[in-house]
Amino acid sequence: MQINMVSLSTDRLEAMKAFYTSVLGFEVVEDLGSYVEFGGQPVRFAMCERKIMQQATGDASFDQQATGSPFELAFECATCEELDKRYAELISQGAKPVKGPSVMPWNQYAAFFADPDGYVHELFARLEEAG
Repeated sequence: MQINMVSLSTDRLEAMKAFYTSVLGFEVVEDLGSYVEFGGQPVRFAMCERKIMQQATGDASFDQQATGSPFELAFECATCEELDKRYAELISQGAKPVKGPSVMPWNQYAAFFADPDGYVHELFARLEEAG
């Protein structure tokens, strides 16, 4: 098995699409109104309205608002300095700060931010490779 796509379920597709394009710089390659797929990633990345997923699967969990952050996307930076700069840019463009840049116990320098739905994502730089 190999992961081919990661998809977020949302009730606020337009706000999420705007964040991922204008703040994170993703490019929309397919927009079907209730489903959006982004290009330029090694793994396909998409988001879909919850009501569409509920209709498609019949799974009642899609009728419930998600709580917490069930997963994260992690974006690698080449250096700690690049991470500091990129984190500041993301926050100034509307990403919600969660935890500022700091050294993590897993030998990485990392910072955490949230998107409009509250999904927490990470910027990281490998300490053995970063400066």
